[in-house]
Amino acid sequence: MQGLSGFIIDYLRKKGADYGDLRCVRTTTESIQVRDAAIEGFSTGSSAGIGIRALFRGAWGFASTNSISEKDCLRAADQALSMAAAFSSVNRSRVRLSGSEPHVDSYSTPFRIDPFTVPPEEKIGLLIGLTESAMRVKDIAVCEAFMEFSREDKEFLSTEGAHITQSILTSGGGYHVIAEDGRDAQRRSYPDAHHGLFVTGGYELFDELKMAESVGRVTGEARALLKARECPSKKTDIIIDGPQMALQIHESCGHPSELDRVLGSETGFAGGSFLTLDKRGAYRYGSRHVNIYADPGIEGGAGSYRYDDEGVRGRRVDIVRQGVFMDYLTSRESAAVIGQGSNGSMRAEGWSGVPLVRMSNICMEPGEPSLEELIADTRDGILMSTNRSWSIDDLRLNFQFGAEAAYRIKNGKVGEIYKNPVYYGITPRFWASCDGVCNRGEWRMWGLNSCGKGEPMQTANVGHGASPARFRGVNAGVFRDE
Repeated sequence: MQGLSGFIIDYLRKKGADYGDLRCVRTTTESIQVRDAAIEGFSTGSSAGIGIRALFRGAWGFASTNSISEKDCLRAADQALSMAAAFSSVNRSRVRLSGSEPHVDSYSTPFRIDPFTVPPEEKIGLLIGLTESAMRVKDIAVCEAFMEFSREDKEFLSTEGAHITQSILTSGGGYHVIAEDGRDAQRRSYPDAHHGLFVTGGYELFDELKMAESVGRVTGEARALLKARECPSKKTDIIIDGPQMALQIHESCGHPSELDRVLGSETGFAGGSFLTLDKRGAYRYGSRHVNIYADPGIEGGAGSYRYDDEGVRGRRVDIVRQGVFMDYLTSRESAAVIGQGSNGSMRAEGWSGVPLVRMSNICMEPGEPSLEELIADTRDGILMSTNRSWSIDDLRLNFQFGAEAAYRIKNGKVGEIYKNPVYYGITPRFWASCDGVCNRGEWRMWGLNSCGKGEPMQTANVGHGASPARFRGVNAGVFRDE
Protein backbone atom coordinates (compact mmCIF):
# COMPACT_ATOMS: atom_id res chain seq x y z
CA MET A 1 0.00 0.00 0.00
CA GLN A 2 2.92 2.41 0.49
CA GLY A 3 2.98 3.59 -3.12
CA LEU A 4 -0.79 3.91 -3.43
CA SER A 5 -1.11 5.60 -0.02
CA GLY A 6 1.50 8.19 -0.95
CA PHE A 7 -0.25 8.78 -4.26
CA ILE A 8 -3.58 9.47 -2.49
CA ILE A 9 -1.92 11.88 -0.06
CA ASP A 10 -0.35 13.76 -2.98
CA TYR A 11 -3.77 13.86 -4.64
CA LEU A 12 -5.33 15.50 -1.55
CA ARG A 13 -2.59 18.13 -1.59
CA LYS A 14 -3.13 18.88 -5.28
CA LYS A 15 -6.87 19.22 -4.73
CA GLY A 16 -6.25 21.98 -2.19
CA ALA A 17 -7.01 20.18 1.06
CA ASP A 18 -6.05 22.23 4.14
CA TYR A 19 -5.04 18.89 5.65
CA GLY A 20 -5.58 15.24 4.85
CA ASP A 21 -4.73 11.84 6.23
CA LEU A 22 -5.13 8.23 5.26
CA ARG A 23 -5.33 5.07 7.36
CA CYS A 24 -4.86 1.70 5.73
CA VAL A 25 -6.00 -0.94 8.22
CA ARG A 26 -6.03 -4.73 8.13
CA THR A 27 -7.70 -6.51 11.07
CA THR A 28 -7.48 -10.24 11.82
CA THR A 29 -9.66 -11.80 14.52
CA GLU A 30 -10.35 -15.11 16.22
CA SER A 31 -13.10 -15.83 18.74
CA ILE A 32 -13.86 -19.03 20.67
CA GLN A 33 -16.85 -19.71 22.95
CA VAL A 34 -17.41 -22.91 24.91
CA ARG A 35 -20.54 -23.61 26.95
CA ASP A 36 -20.94 -26.59 29.24
CA ALA A 37 -18.04 -28.55 27.68
CA ALA A 38 -19.30 -28.05 24.11
CA ILE A 39 -18.08 -25.66 21.44
CA GLU A 40 -20.67 -22.90 21.04
CA GLY A 41 -18.77 -20.78 18.57
CA PHE A 42 -15.47 -20.63 16.71
CA SER A 43 -14.91 -17.87 14.20
CA THR A 44 -12.07 -16.20 12.38
CA GLY A 45 -12.23 -13.09 10.28
CA SER A 46 -10.27 -10.48 8.43
CA SER A 47 -11.05 -7.06 7.08
CA ALA A 48 -9.01 -4.53 5.15
CA GLY A 49 -9.61 -1.09 3.74
CA ILE A 50 -8.71 2.58 3.88
CA GLY A 51 -10.26 5.59 5.59
CA ILE A 52 -9.53 9.08 4.27
CA ARG A 53 -10.08 12.37 6.10
CA ALA A 54 -9.92 15.71 4.33
CA LEU A 55 -10.04 19.16 5.89
CA PHE A 56 -11.15 21.66 3.24
CA ARG A 57 -11.99 25.32 3.87
CA GLY A 58 -12.22 24.60 7.60
CA ALA A 59 -14.59 21.61 7.44
CA TRP A 60 -14.11 17.86 7.66
CA GLY A 61 -15.00 15.20 5.15
CA PHE A 62 -14.50 11.44 5.52
CA ALA A 63 -14.88 8.45 3.23
CA SER A 64 -13.71 4.86 3.25
CA THR A 65 -13.47 1.87 0.96
CA ASN A 66 -12.56 -1.79 1.24
CA SER A 67 -11.33 -1.86 -2.35
CA ILE A 68 -7.58 -1.36 -2.49
CA SER A 69 -7.46 -0.12 -6.07
CA GLU A 70 -6.29 3.23 -7.36
CA LYS A 71 -9.68 3.98 -8.91
CA ASP A 72 -11.70 3.30 -5.75
CA CYS A 73 -9.22 5.02 -3.44
CA LEU A 74 -9.33 8.14 -5.62
CA ARG A 75 -13.12 7.97 -5.55
CA ALA A 76 -13.03 7.85 -1.74
CA ALA A 77 -10.65 10.83 -1.67
CA ASP A 78 -13.02 12.79 -3.90
CA GLN A 79 -15.97 11.86 -1.67
CA ALA A 80 -14.12 13.11 1.42
CA LEU A 81 -13.25 16.37 -0.33
CA SER A 82 -16.81 16.84 -1.62
CA MET A 83 -18.25 16.23 1.85
CA ALA A 84 -15.85 18.75 3.35
CA ALA A 85 -16.71 21.34 0.70
CA ALA A 86 -20.44 20.85 1.37
CA PHE A 87 -20.01 21.24 5.12
CA SER A 88 -17.78 24.30 4.69
CA SER A 89 -20.67 26.18 3.09
CA VAL A 90 -22.85 25.82 6.20
CA ASN A 91 -20.33 25.61 9.07
CA ARG A 92 -20.53 28.54 11.46
CA SER A 93 -16.89 28.19 12.46
CA ARG A 94 -13.76 26.83 10.84
CA VAL A 95 -11.94 23.82 12.24
CA ARG A 96 -8.47 24.59 13.57
CA LEU A 97 -5.88 21.90 14.34
CA SER A 98 -3.24 22.12 17.03
CA GLY A 99 0.31 21.56 15.81
CA SER A 100 1.78 18.05 15.68
CA GLU A 101 5.17 16.69 14.70
CA PRO A 102 4.87 14.58 11.51
CA HIS A 103 6.39 11.36 12.86
CA VAL A 104 7.98 8.69 10.69
CA ASP A 105 8.10 5.55 12.81
CA SER A 106 6.91 1.98 13.34
CA TYR A 107 5.67 0.13 16.43
CA SER A 108 4.56 -3.40 17.30
CA THR A 109 2.98 -4.78 20.47
CA PRO A 110 5.51 -6.80 22.51
CA PHE A 111 4.43 -10.42 23.03
CA ARG A 112 5.91 -13.86 23.67
CA ILE A 113 3.38 -16.23 22.06
CA ASP A 114 1.45 -15.29 18.93
CA PRO A 115 -2.10 -16.58 19.63
CA PHE A 116 -2.76 -17.05 15.92
CA THR A 117 -0.02 -19.71 15.80
CA VAL A 118 -1.41 -21.70 18.74
CA PRO A 119 -3.39 -24.69 17.39
CA PRO A 120 -7.17 -24.24 17.76
CA GLU A 121 -7.33 -27.68 19.38
CA GLU A 122 -5.13 -26.48 22.23
CA LYS A 123 -7.22 -23.39 22.90
CA ILE A 124 -10.53 -25.24 22.64
CA GLY A 125 -9.19 -28.03 24.84
CA LEU A 126 -8.28 -25.57 27.60
CA LEU A 127 -11.78 -24.07 27.59
CA ILE A 128 -13.56 -27.42 27.41
CA GLY A 129 -11.48 -28.79 30.30
CA LEU A 130 -12.28 -25.72 32.35
CA THR A 131 -16.04 -25.98 31.79
CA GLU A 132 -16.03 -29.74 32.44
CA SER A 133 -14.40 -29.12 35.79
CA ALA A 134 -16.95 -26.47 36.73
CA MET A 135 -19.94 -28.53 35.61
CA ARG A 136 -18.99 -31.37 37.96
CA VAL A 137 -19.72 -29.07 40.91
CA LYS A 138 -23.16 -29.36 42.51
CA ASP A 139 -25.65 -26.60 41.60
CA ILE A 140 -23.53 -25.27 38.71
CA ALA A 141 -26.00 -25.11 35.83
CA VAL A 142 -23.96 -23.15 33.27
CA CYS A 143 -20.29 -22.51 32.61
CA GLU A 144 -19.26 -20.37 29.68
CA ALA A 145 -15.62 -19.78 28.75
CA PHE A 146 -14.17 -17.67 25.96
CA MET A 147 -11.07 -16.40 24.20
CA GLU A 148 -10.75 -13.53 21.75
CA PHE A 149 -7.75 -12.35 19.76
CA SER A 150 -7.20 -9.54 17.28
CA ARG A 151 -4.31 -8.08 15.32
CA GLU A 152 -4.64 -4.63 13.76
CA ASP A 153 -1.98 -3.64 11.24
CA LYS A 154 -2.18 0.06 10.42
CA GLU A 155 -0.40 2.43 8.07
CA PHE A 156 -0.96 6.16 8.59
CA LEU A 157 0.08 8.98 6.25
CA SER A 158 -0.72 12.67 6.34
CA THR A 159 -0.28 15.66 4.07
CA GLU A 160 2.06 17.07 6.75
CA GLY A 161 4.56 14.25 6.09
CA ALA A 162 3.72 11.69 8.81
CA HIS A 163 4.23 8.02 7.92
CA ILE A 164 3.60 5.54 10.72
CA THR A 165 3.03 1.79 10.79
CA GLN A 166 1.73 -0.02 13.86
CA SER A 167 0.77 -3.61 14.66
CA ILE A 168 -1.43 -3.91 17.75
CA LEU A 169 -2.03 -7.43 19.11
CA THR A 170 -4.81 -7.94 21.66
CA SER A 171 -5.61 -11.11 23.61
CA GLY A 172 -8.30 -11.77 26.17
CA GLY A 173 -10.65 -14.20 27.77
CA GLY A 174 -12.16 -15.63 30.91
CA TYR A 175 -15.21 -17.55 32.10
CA HIS A 176 -18.27 -17.36 34.29
CA VAL A 177 -20.47 -19.86 36.06
CA ILE A 178 -24.15 -19.71 36.98
CA ALA A 179 -25.38 -21.62 40.02
CA GLU A 180 -29.07 -22.55 40.31
CA ASP A 181 -31.11 -24.27 43.01
CA GLY A 182 -34.65 -24.02 41.65
CA ARG A 183 -35.37 -20.78 43.52
CA ASP A 184 -32.51 -18.51 42.52
CA ALA A 185 -29.64 -18.16 40.06
CA GLN A 186 -26.34 -16.44 40.80
CA ARG A 187 -23.29 -15.71 38.68
CA ARG A 188 -19.58 -15.42 39.39
CA SER A 189 -16.97 -14.46 36.79
CA TYR A 190 -13.21 -14.84 36.46
CA PRO A 191 -11.00 -12.87 36.22
CA ASP A 192 -13.55 -10.18 35.42
CA ALA A 193 -17.00 -9.82 33.90
CA HIS A 194 -17.53 -8.51 30.33
CA HIS A 195 -15.85 -11.51 28.62
CA GLY A 196 -12.88 -11.58 30.96
CA LEU A 197 -9.58 -9.72 30.93
CA PHE A 198 -7.93 -8.19 27.83
CA VAL A 199 -4.36 -7.05 27.26
CA THR A 200 -2.11 -5.95 24.44
CA GLY A 201 0.04 -9.04 24.30
CA GLY A 202 -0.04 -12.67 23.32
CA TYR A 203 -1.29 -16.07 24.38
CA GLU A 204 1.02 -15.97 27.40
CA LEU A 205 -1.88 -14.21 29.13
CA PHE A 206 -3.49 -17.59 29.74
CA ASP A 207 -0.42 -18.90 31.54
CA GLU A 208 -0.75 -15.90 33.86
CA LEU A 209 -4.50 -16.24 34.44
CA LYS A 210 -4.33 -19.86 35.66
CA MET A 211 -8.06 -20.20 35.06
CA ALA A 212 -8.24 -23.90 35.92
CA GLU A 213 -6.84 -23.22 39.39
CA SER A 214 -9.62 -20.70 40.10
CA VAL A 215 -12.57 -23.00 39.43
CA GLY A 216 -12.97 -24.22 43.00
CA ARG A 217 -13.15 -20.71 44.44
CA VAL A 218 -15.39 -19.30 41.72
CA THR A 219 -17.92 -22.15 41.80
CA GLY A 220 -17.89 -22.12 45.60
CA GLU A 221 -18.75 -18.42 45.68
CA ALA A 222 -21.55 -18.88 43.13
CA ARG A 223 -23.06 -21.66 45.26
CA ALA A 224 -22.69 -19.62 48.45
CA LEU A 225 -24.63 -16.76 46.83
CA LEU A 226 -27.67 -19.05 46.44
CA LYS A 227 -28.00 -19.27 50.22
CA ALA A 228 -26.79 -15.75 50.98
CA ARG A 229 -28.85 -12.93 52.43
CA GLU A 230 -29.73 -9.94 50.29
CA CYS A 231 -27.28 -7.09 50.66
CA PRO A 232 -28.68 -4.73 53.34
CA SER A 233 -29.87 -1.31 52.20
CA LYS A 234 -28.09 1.38 54.18
CA LYS A 235 -25.50 4.13 54.07
CA THR A 236 -22.19 2.48 54.84
CA ASP A 237 -18.48 2.37 54.11
CA ILE A 238 -17.63 0.25 51.08
CA ILE A 239 -14.43 -1.23 49.73
CA ILE A 240 -14.48 -1.81 45.98
CA ASP A 241 -12.24 -4.54 44.54
CA GLY A 242 -9.96 -4.10 41.52
CA PRO A 243 -12.22 -5.18 38.64
CA GLN A 244 -15.16 -3.16 39.97
CA MET A 245 -12.88 -0.14 40.48
CA ALA A 246 -11.87 -0.43 36.84
CA LEU A 247 -15.46 0.06 35.69
CA GLN A 248 -16.03 2.86 38.21
CA ILE A 249 -13.03 4.70 36.76
CA HIS A 250 -14.17 3.96 33.20
CA GLU A 251 -17.69 5.32 33.53
CA SER A 252 -17.31 8.19 36.00
CA CYS A 253 -13.86 9.53 35.04
CA GLY A 254 -12.75 8.19 31.67
CA HIS A 255 -15.80 9.10 29.61
CA PRO A 256 -16.47 12.54 31.15
CA SER A 257 -12.83 13.55 30.53
CA GLU A 258 -13.18 13.06 26.74
CA LEU A 259 -13.14 16.63 25.46
CA ASP A 260 -15.39 16.05 22.44
CA ARG A 261 -18.19 15.20 24.90
CA VAL A 262 -17.57 18.44 26.79
CA LEU A 263 -17.65 20.48 23.58
CA GLY A 264 -20.82 18.76 22.37
CA SER A 265 -19.33 17.35 19.19
CA GLU A 266 -19.96 13.75 20.32
CA THR A 267 -23.04 13.30 22.50
CA GLY A 268 -25.28 10.93 20.60
CA PHE A 269 -24.51 7.51 22.08
CA ALA A 270 -23.61 8.24 25.69
CA GLY A 271 -24.24 11.91 26.29
CA GLY A 272 -22.03 14.76 27.37
CA SER A 273 -20.00 15.54 30.49
CA PHE A 274 -20.29 17.46 33.74
CA LEU A 275 -16.57 18.40 33.45
CA THR A 276 -17.21 21.68 31.64
CA LEU A 277 -14.33 23.92 30.50
CA ASP A 278 -14.52 26.19 33.55
CA LYS A 279 -13.64 23.22 35.80
CA ARG A 280 -10.23 22.51 34.27
CA GLY A 281 -7.47 22.98 36.82
CA ALA A 282 -9.76 24.11 39.62
CA TYR A 283 -12.64 21.69 40.20
CA ARG A 284 -12.70 19.46 43.29
CA TYR A 285 -13.40 16.09 41.68
CA GLY A 286 -12.49 13.93 44.69
CA SER A 287 -10.42 13.61 47.85
CA ARG A 288 -6.64 13.99 48.01
CA HIS A 289 -6.33 10.21 47.63
CA VAL A 290 -7.72 10.35 44.09
CA ASN A 291 -5.01 10.51 41.41
CA ILE A 292 -6.17 9.40 37.97
CA TYR A 293 -4.20 9.52 34.73
CA ALA A 294 -4.28 8.33 31.13
CA ASP A 295 -1.28 6.57 29.63
CA PRO A 296 -1.34 4.67 26.30
CA GLY A 297 2.32 3.76 26.80
CA ILE A 298 1.76 1.20 29.59
CA GLU A 299 3.04 -2.14 28.35
CA GLY A 300 0.26 -4.70 28.28
CA GLY A 301 -2.63 -2.29 28.83
CA ALA A 302 -5.63 -3.17 26.69
CA GLY A 303 -5.68 0.43 25.44
CA SER A 304 -1.95 0.68 24.70
CA TYR A 305 -0.48 2.08 21.47
CA ARG A 306 2.34 4.42 20.45
CA TYR A 307 0.49 6.74 18.05
CA ASP A 308 -3.18 7.61 17.81
CA ASP A 309 -5.15 7.73 14.55
CA GLU A 310 -4.08 11.31 13.85
CA GLY A 311 -0.41 10.33 14.02
CA VAL A 312 0.06 12.02 17.41
CA ARG A 313 2.31 10.22 19.87
CA GLY A 314 0.31 9.24 22.92
CA ARG A 315 1.49 10.57 26.27
CA ARG A 316 0.61 10.41 29.92
CA VAL A 317 -2.06 12.91 31.02
CA ASP A 318 -2.95 13.73 34.62
CA ILE A 319 -6.75 13.81 34.65
CA VAL A 320 -7.14 14.18 38.43
CA ARG A 321 -4.28 15.15 40.72
CA GLN A 322 -4.83 15.00 44.50
CA GLY A 323 -8.55 15.25 43.91
CA VAL A 324 -8.47 18.25 41.54
CA PHE A 325 -9.59 17.86 37.92
CA MET A 326 -6.60 18.77 35.76
CA ASP A 327 -7.04 17.94 32.06
CA TYR A 328 -8.96 16.28 29.26
CA LEU A 329 -8.35 13.61 26.65
CA THR A 330 -8.01 15.46 23.35
CA SER A 331 -7.73 15.38 19.58
CA ARG A 332 -5.88 17.97 17.50
CA GLU A 333 -9.15 19.79 16.84
CA SER A 334 -10.49 19.78 20.42
CA ALA A 335 -7.06 20.60 21.89
CA ALA A 336 -6.91 23.73 19.74
CA VAL A 337 -10.13 24.96 21.37
CA ILE A 338 -8.42 25.05 24.78
CA GLY A 339 -5.06 26.26 23.47
CA GLN A 340 -3.14 23.00 23.87
CA GLY A 341 -1.49 20.35 21.77
CA SER A 342 -3.25 17.01 21.36
CA ASN A 343 -2.30 14.31 23.87
CA GLY A 344 -2.87 11.55 21.31
CA SER A 345 -6.32 10.29 22.28
CA MET A 346 -7.97 9.98 18.84
CA ARG A 347 -8.88 6.46 17.67
CA ALA A 348 -11.20 4.74 15.22
CA GLU A 349 -12.54 1.22 14.96
CA GLY A 350 -10.99 -0.34 11.88
CA TRP A 351 -10.69 1.36 8.52
CA SER A 352 -14.32 2.48 8.17
CA GLY A 353 -14.70 4.42 11.43
CA VAL A 354 -14.24 8.16 11.85
CA PRO A 355 -11.60 8.80 14.55
CA LEU A 356 -13.09 9.90 17.90
CA VAL A 357 -11.59 10.96 21.21
CA ARG A 358 -11.22 7.67 23.09
CA MET A 359 -9.80 6.50 26.38
CA SER A 360 -6.56 4.54 26.28
CA ASN A 361 -5.48 3.25 29.71
CA ILE A 362 -7.18 5.28 32.46
CA CYS A 363 -5.55 4.39 35.77
CA MET A 364 -5.73 5.29 39.44
CA GLU A 365 -2.44 5.60 41.26
CA PRO A 366 -2.02 3.18 44.17
CA GLY A 367 -1.84 4.34 47.77
CA GLU A 368 -0.14 2.87 50.82
CA PRO A 369 -2.22 0.21 52.68
CA SER A 370 -2.60 -3.40 51.68
CA LEU A 371 -6.12 -4.75 51.21
CA GLU A 372 -5.75 -6.63 54.49
CA GLU A 373 -4.81 -3.40 56.27
CA LEU A 374 -7.68 -1.46 54.68
CA ILE A 375 -10.18 -4.11 55.77
CA ALA A 376 -8.67 -4.21 59.28
CA ASP A 377 -9.19 -0.44 59.48
CA THR A 378 -12.90 -0.72 58.60
CA ARG A 379 -15.23 -1.11 61.57
CA ASP A 380 -18.45 -1.66 59.64
CA GLY A 381 -18.75 -1.89 55.87
CA ILE A 382 -19.26 -3.90 52.69
CA LEU A 383 -16.72 -5.26 50.20
CA MET A 384 -18.06 -5.11 46.60
CA SER A 385 -16.67 -7.57 44.04
CA THR A 386 -16.88 -7.74 40.22
CA ASN A 387 -19.37 -5.77 38.15
CA ARG A 388 -22.80 -7.10 37.33
CA SER A 389 -24.62 -4.02 36.05
CA TRP A 390 -24.25 -0.27 35.66
CA SER A 391 -26.32 2.79 34.92
CA ILE A 392 -25.12 6.39 34.64
CA ASP A 393 -26.79 9.55 33.34
CA ASP A 394 -25.79 11.40 30.19
CA LEU A 395 -23.60 13.89 32.08
CA ARG A 396 -21.80 11.08 33.98
CA LEU A 397 -23.03 12.38 37.33
CA ASN A 398 -25.69 10.12 38.84
CA PHE A 399 -24.77 6.44 38.79
CA GLN A 400 -25.73 3.02 40.10
CA PHE A 401 -23.47 -0.03 39.95
CA GLY A 402 -24.39 -3.61 40.75
CA ALA A 403 -21.79 -6.19 41.80
CA GLU A 404 -21.84 -9.97 41.54
CA ALA A 405 -21.07 -10.42 45.22
CA ALA A 406 -20.52 -8.47 48.41
CA TYR A 407 -19.06 -9.35 51.78
CA ARG A 408 -19.83 -7.94 55.19
CA ILE A 409 -16.93 -6.27 57.00
CA LYS A 410 -17.33 -6.18 60.77
CA ASN A 411 -14.66 -4.99 63.19
CA GLY A 412 -11.94 -5.29 60.57
CA LYS A 413 -12.80 -8.81 59.38
CA VAL A 414 -14.55 -10.12 56.27
CA GLY A 415 -17.68 -12.09 57.13
CA GLU A 416 -20.76 -13.39 55.37
CA ILE A 417 -21.39 -13.10 51.66
CA TYR A 418 -24.31 -10.99 50.37
CA LYS A 419 -26.11 -11.37 47.05
CA ASN A 420 -27.51 -8.81 44.58
CA PRO A 421 -25.62 -5.78 45.93
CA VAL A 422 -25.68 -2.30 44.45
CA TYR A 423 -24.22 1.03 45.40
CA TYR A 424 -25.08 4.44 44.02
CA GLY A 425 -24.11 8.07 44.23
CA ILE A 426 -23.16 11.32 42.52
CA THR A 427 -19.73 11.27 40.90
CA PRO A 428 -17.87 14.14 42.67
CA ARG A 429 -19.47 13.38 46.05
CA PHE A 430 -18.58 9.72 45.67
CA TRP A 431 -14.93 10.37 44.79
CA ALA A 432 -14.73 12.94 47.62
CA SER A 433 -15.57 10.13 50.05
CA CYS A 434 -12.48 8.09 49.04
CA ASP A 435 -10.17 7.86 52.06
CA GLY A 436 -7.92 4.93 51.18
CA VAL A 437 -6.43 3.30 48.08
CA CYS A 438 -4.52 0.03 48.27
CA ASN A 439 -0.84 -0.22 47.41
CA ARG A 440 1.10 -1.26 44.31
CA GLY A 441 1.01 -4.89 45.39
CA GLU A 442 -2.78 -4.92 44.97
CA TRP A 443 -2.69 -2.89 41.70
CA ARG A 444 -3.11 -4.43 38.27
CA MET A 445 -4.22 -3.56 34.77
CA TRP A 446 -7.76 -4.58 33.90
CA GLY A 447 -8.89 -4.41 30.30
CA LEU A 448 -11.94 -4.79 28.10
CA ASN A 449 -12.52 -4.79 24.35
CA SER A 450 -16.06 -3.45 24.20
CA CYS A 451 -16.09 0.25 25.11
CA GLY A 452 -18.76 1.82 22.91
CA LYS A 453 -18.98 5.34 21.54
CA GLY A 454 -20.29 7.17 18.50
CA GLU A 455 -23.12 6.76 15.99
CA PRO A 456 -22.80 4.38 14.27
CA MET A 457 -21.26 2.88 17.38
CA GLN A 458 -17.58 2.03 17.42
CA THR A 459 -15.95 -0.25 19.98
CA ALA A 460 -12.47 0.22 21.38
CA ASN A 461 -10.04 -1.61 23.65
CA VAL A 462 -9.43 0.23 26.92
CA GLY A 463 -7.37 -0.55 30.02
CA HIS A 464 -7.74 0.49 33.64
CA GLY A 465 -5.03 0.19 36.26
CA ALA A 466 -6.61 -0.03 39.71
CA SER A 467 -6.29 -1.40 43.20
CA PRO A 468 -9.10 -1.73 45.77
CA ALA A 469 -10.22 1.50 47.43
CA ARG A 470 -12.47 2.54 50.30
CA PHE A 471 -15.32 5.06 50.20
CA ARG A 472 -17.08 6.41 53.27
CA GLY A 473 -20.83 6.81 53.75
CA VAL A 474 -22.01 5.35 50.43
CA ASN A 475 -25.61 4.33 49.74
CA ALA A 476 -25.75 0.57 49.22
CA GLY A 477 -28.68 -1.74 48.65
CA VAL A 478 -30.17 -4.62 46.69
CA PHE A 479 -30.20 -5.22 42.94
CA ARG A 480 -33.32 -6.89 41.56
CA ASP A 481 -33.39 -7.95 37.92
CA GLU A 482 -37.11 -7.71 37.20
